[in-house]
Amino acid sequence: MIRRDALDQLPVRTALPALRAALDGPGSAVLCAPPGTGKTTSVPLDLAGLTGEGPVRRVLVAEPRRMAARAAARRMAWLLGEEVGTGAAPAQGWGPVGFTVRGERRAGPRTTVEVVTTGVLLQRLQRDPELAGVDVVVLDECHERHLDADTSAAFLLDVRETLRPELRLVAASATTDAEGWARLLGGAQGAAPVVEATGVSHPVEVVWAPPERPVRPAHGTRVDPALLTHVAGVVRRALRERTGDVLCFLPGVGEIGRVAGELAGVDAEVLQVHGRAPAEVQDAVLAGGNGVRRVVLATSVAESSLTVPGVRVVVDSGLARVPRTDHARGLSALTTVRASRAAARQRAGRAGREAPGAVYRWWAEGEDGRLPAFPDPEIRVADLTAFALQAACWGDPAADGLALLDAPPAGALAAAREVLTAIGAVDGAGRATERGVRMARLGLHPRLARALLDGAPEVGVRRAAEVVALLSEEPPRAYGDDLAAAWRTARRGGDAYGARWRQEARRLASAAGEPRGGSGAGGEPRSGSAAAGEPRGGSGAAGEPRGGSGAAGESRGSSAAGADGGRGAGAQLTDDAVAGLVAALAFPERVARARRKGSYLMASGTGAELAGAQAGGGHRPGSSGPGDGSGLRDAEWLAVAVADRPVAAASARVRLAAVIDEETACAAAPALYASGEEVRWSEGDVVARRVTRLGAIELAARPLTAPDPGLLRDAVVSGLRREGLGLLRWSAAAVSLRQRMAFVHRELGAPWPDVSDAALLECVEEWLGVELGRARRRADLERVDAGQALARLLPWATGEAARFDELAPERIEVPSGSRVRVDYGGAQPVLAVKLQELFGWQESPRVAGGRVPVLVHLLSPAGRPAAVTADLASFWRDGYRSVRAELRGRYPKHPWPEDPSAAEPTRHTSARLKRG
Repeated sequence: MIRRDALDQLPVRTALPALRAALDGPGSAVLCAPPGTGKTTSVPLDLAGLTGEGPVRRVLVAEPRRMAARAAARRMAWLLGEEVGTGAAPAQGWGPVGFTVRGERRAGPRTTVEVVTTGVLLQRLQRDPELAGVDVVVLDECHERHLDADTSAAFLLDVRETLRPELRLVAASATTDAEGWARLLGGAQGAAPVVEATGVSHPVEVVWAPPERPVRPAHGTRVDPALLTHVAGVVRRALRERTGDVLCFLPGVGEIGRVAGELAGVDAEVLQVHGRAPAEVQDAVLAGGNGVRRVVLATSVAESSLTVPGVRVVVDSGLARVPRTDHARGLSALTTVRASRAAARQRAGRAGREAPGAVYRWWAEGEDGRLPAFPDPEIRVADLTAFALQAACWGDPAADGLALLDAPPAGALAAAREVLTAIGAVDGAGRATERGVRMARLGLHPRLARALLDGAPEVGVRRAAEVVALLSEEPPRAYGDDLAAAWRTARRGGDAYGARWRQEARRLASAAGEPRGGSGAGGEPRSGSAAAGEPRGGSGAAGEPRGGSGAAGESRGSSAAGADGGRGAGAQLTDDAVAGLVAALAFPERVARARRKGSYLMASGTGAELAGAQAGGGHRPGSSGPGDGSGLRDAEWLAVAVADRPVAAASARVRLAAVIDEETACAAAPALYASGEEVRWSEGDVVARRVTRLGAIELAARPLTAPDPGLLRDAVVSGLRREGLGLLRWSAAAVSLRQRMAFVHRELGAPWPDVSDAALLECVEEWLGVELGRARRRADLERVDAGQALARLLPWATGEAARFDELAPERIEVPSGSRVRVDYGGAQPVLAVKLQELFGWQESPRVAGGRVPVLVHLLSPAGRPAAVTADLASFWRDGYRSVRAELRGRYPKHPWPEDPSAAEPTRHTSARLKRG
């Protein structure tokens, strides 16, 4: 029986007439409805005609998370007075409301409203672009901007435009960019209608609760413990001041565990909800309490699309954890960021679902307006390899024909295409190959799909599937960083992760063993069976999987229990060999060789450090336990399956890896294997060797006795550009010539050459070509006469070079007959000469064709500065008297005439001058 009393209380029902009219007209609409108004549960039922209003239609609802999909389906079934089935499918088929998520399907021919994750929706669109039998698609929580959701919307708009104009689309969210989505959905026909549901089910009071003392901002995945202590204190305060259950939002599993420890002893049941929590735990939280007050510590999985019964208070840490990708290195890292205002409103709405509530925010009210309005779209920051493969399979490799709110960054898309080309998923034009289509249908990140398809013939289908399943979802940290040991732990384990792992391994084994072109596990799963297509642990395209860290728990080399029964390929390989090969196939650029204990160099050129690599002491192979460090530290070669690069870190941090040997590394990364002559400038000299490399890893090297002359020349030029022109021999004459050339260029310009360091290094072949052809090492450069080479740059071809000595004379003859050197090292040429040698000289000399006066430094008989002038006539008239008065007593043997203009210039004393 339909629970009409519950349906009629939902505020969103006032917007249903306008929504139906929009879908009957343009066929698309944006629905904005605050949290708690019933948009996720009431709207699909009404559009499907299950509430008795309107025609019966088949409605597909796409949710960003598995937890939300299951909860929404169960709530809708409850509103209809039914239940979403469990266990085997009943003979009469499932009821009118069902769901499909990865690993679970509860839907059948009788299902009218089916809730799926966006990953499952993408797979369906690739298999059946027309979505045969579906009348309406609702994209819920579109404000979260997950990559799968944006991609699904783009594909659906393409379907509406080309195949099914009658397909109706609704983009729904509590807080969204309504105008942007309206323009996107409306396309060329103009913006789609925006339907708003006013009001909320119950008011929510905002309590600002900043800490008394400042806390350090989040850095990478690190959150200041003082903040977590404060959040725990706010939870205790909320328990004292309010009634009802408390829902506390935290960025990750580690923070949830920390706050749970801080709450030990509170008079309430403390529950932990996150993406890796077992479905049973998630369902128990959503089922409500049994009279005992509860504190639910949750990540963003509890942010939207579901009601946690009994919650009257929300405590918001204001933090979220999001992926960031270093596309140049192919590494991902989770980063803790401030949650957006849209996310904060969503979180606060959880408190007002059933009754008036309150939200405690740890930040000050003044900070609220400075928070970002919406979260960053995943397409801007995520690994785009899976997206690029989806676009290629859709027939738009460049993704430039897709209707997306944000275009994918060109660099990230190019990096994704490089990966897809390397693994054979796309051809040279970016089109999906048959192999690429098969990869896309596996419901895995393309890297893992490649490891499954290429690893199965080598190690056996089941064993390859088991390792890939381990990589597709982050194992618990207690499993350690040794992939083979984690594999054995998963086989033994009776925990929730082990159960999910076994189910996924069976699905992948079925998919990898199917004939080409079949549907298998990559197609529509049977009712009650595992569903493909949704990446584990989130809603976006299966991104680069993350692994745990910690100590391994079992010695390596045990037999492969649970493998392919000892038959077929790889039956004799140990767990370590199988795990290493599969991981290397997935991430060939991450095969790594030890540089020192605990430190590795990956083939990509990035350094990698094991957990605890800086800690002292050794580690007993096969042992495990906190503080023991990594069990991989003695390995010479690793296949790094999971690594991230913490903020500001020089090296990557290894989260999960397997021991391999050099042969396996080379076999998994043949494109990176190269052998050839390497002649380069290294550590201050030319190094010429024949080197065999695996990417950045040097495998072998021997000296070259007769290196290629072109490579030698390039190496020498590289050394000059790296260490500078000081490698050459700069005599005093060479320095003087360069200064004169610089002066003429500065004053007259072309055709006189620029001889600055940058200019000379730019045209080094032009003036050093002869010497470069003879140089083989640093010592050869040190013998090069820089002045002789530099003179080649003078404009000899035009004849202007003949005027060089006239324009910038090296020496100037003064009245005494001396030829004095001119210093061109400063801003103005300087002639330093004894005062007595200039008697009778009325005008200062000029250079650069008379354009520039020479600055005369008049020296005492002892060669010390006495005066500086650029106007000798003025000096003789006005300045000479004071200089004469000061110096004649000090140097009485030298002439100091009263009229210097009429005196005889001399280099000698008065006595010597009289003797002639």
